[in-house]
Amino acid sequence: MGEITTKLLVLGGGPGGYVAAIRAGQHGIDTVLVEENRLGGTCLNVGCIPSKAMIHAAEAYHAAVLHAGEASPFGLSAGPPTLDFPRTIAWKDGIVGRLNTGVASLLKRGGVKILRGRGTMVDGKTCLVETDTGPERVRADHVILATGSVPAALPHLPFGGRVISSTEALSLQKVPATMAVVGAGYIGLELGTAFAKLGAKVTVVEMAERILPAYDAELTRPVARRLGALGIEVLLGAKATGLSGDALDIEVGGEPRKIPAEVILVAVGRKARTQDFGLDRLDLDMSGPFIRIDERCATSMRNVWAVGDVTGEPMLAHRAMAQGEMVANLVAGRRRAFHKVAIPAVCFTDPEVVSAGLSPEEARAAGHEIRTGLFPFAANGRAMTLGAEDGFVRVTARADNHLLLGIQAVGAGVSELAAGFGLALEMGARLEDIAGTIHAHPTLGEAFHEANLRALGEALHI
Repeated sequence: MGEITTKLLVLGGGPGGYVAAIRAGQHGIDTVLVEENRLGGTCLNVGCIPSKAMIHAAEAYHAAVLHAGEASPFGLSAGPPTLDFPRTIAWKDGIVGRLNTGVASLLKRGGVKILRGRGTMVDGKTCLVETDTGPERVRADHVILATGSVPAALPHLPFGGRVISSTEALSLQKVPATMAVVGAGYIGLELGTAFAKLGAKVTVVEMAERILPAYDAELTRPVARRLGALGIEVLLGAKATGLSGDALDIEVGGEPRKIPAEVILVAVGRKARTQDFGLDRLDLDMSGPFIRIDERCATSMRNVWAVGDVTGEPMLAHRAMAQGEMVANLVAGRRRAFHKVAIPAVCFTDPEVVSAGLSPEEARAAGHEIRTGLFPFAANGRAMTLGAEDGFVRVTARADNHLLLGIQAVGAGVSELAAGFGLALEMGARLEDIAGTIHAHPTLGEAFHEANLRALGEALHI
C-alpha cells in the first residue's frame, strides 16, 4: 500500500472541491484531490453545464420548427427542420469534455496531486483511496469534505429502466414520444421544457399547489403561462403512486389517473452524499441530513472542513465554489468568514427566473417595512427587439433608508442580470445608488434601473 503525506486533502472533485484545490495550489499548499469519477462533479458532468447545452439546443430547434412554413413577426421563414439527436448529445458531451480538461490543467498548474479512486475516511486525518493501481493511504493536516449530492429517489418509483433521474435524462439517445416529469422544481421544469421543445409530449406532476414552490407566485406566473403555450400539461396537487404498463399512476384531486410515459423523469430534489466515504468514522455534528458547519465551513472536528451540497441548502455550484475558495484561504493562514448577503439562484426555465436576497413577503416576515418597484419588460426596448416582452424586474428595499433587500427577475435572458443583482446587495446599495447609475441603452439591464426609479416614485418609462 502506498503512503502519501500532504498538507491538505480534498475529498471530492466537484465545484467546491476542485476550486478549493486550485486555490490551495496557488498558495503553494501541498494538496491531494481525491475523485472517484470525472472532475467537475455533478454540475460540470451531469448537471448545470450539460443541461444548459440541452436547453440551448432545444430552444434553437423549437424556434426553427415555429418558423417552418410560416413567417415570424420580423419576416423570417424556413423549411421543416430536422434534428440529429445523437449529434446533439455528442456536442453536449464535447463541451463537458473540454471543461473537464480545463479543470485538470488548472489543478496541474497549481501542483495539485489528483488521485482517481474511491476515497474512504479512516479518521479525521487519514483517507484510504482505492485506485486502479492499488490502495493509497493519504495522511493530511487538513481535510475538506466536498462529496456533493445525489438525485433524491421516491420509494415507489426507484430509479431504473424507464424511471430516470436528471443524470440519465441528459444521456438519452433519442427524444421520447411521451415523458412524465415528477416534480415541478427547477430541475424538472428545465428538462421538461427542453424535451417538450424537442418534440416530446410532456406532463408534469407536482404535489404542491403551484410550480417552482420555492419561489414566490408572482415570479412563477410567466413560467406557468409559457408551459401552457408549449403544450405541457401541469398537474398540481398530484401524487405519483407507481407504474402500470406503459403509464405512470398518479392521484389528483383524490382520483386515480394514468399518464402515458415512455420515460419518467423523477426530479424531486437532491440529497447530500453522506454515504460510502466513512462519515460514520468521523465525530461530526450533523444538521439533519447535512454536515454542520460554522461561518468558516469548519466542522466539529479540528481541521476538518466541509463545503457545498453536503452542508445543506442552497445546493448551488457557485455557493460551493465560494466556500471552497474561502477554506483554501483559511488553510493558507488568511482570515476569512462566509457572510454572504445573498446567493443568487437561477432557474433556466422559459422564461428564466433569478432571485437574489429577500422577496417582498420574506422581507415583511423579517419585520421590515418595505417599498417595492416592478418594471415590466413590455416597456423595455431591448426586450421588444428580442421578441421577449413577458416578465419583469422587481426590487424590494427598506422603507426608511432605501437599502436594497432583494432583487428578482423573470424573463428571457435574465440569468445574465444575476451578477449585477448580487453585486448590488453585497455592496449595500440603496435605491438611489442604482437609480443614479447610468445603464446602457438598449439593454435588459435598464429594467433594473427603472425598477429602482419606480420604487422611488420617479419612474421614467412607465
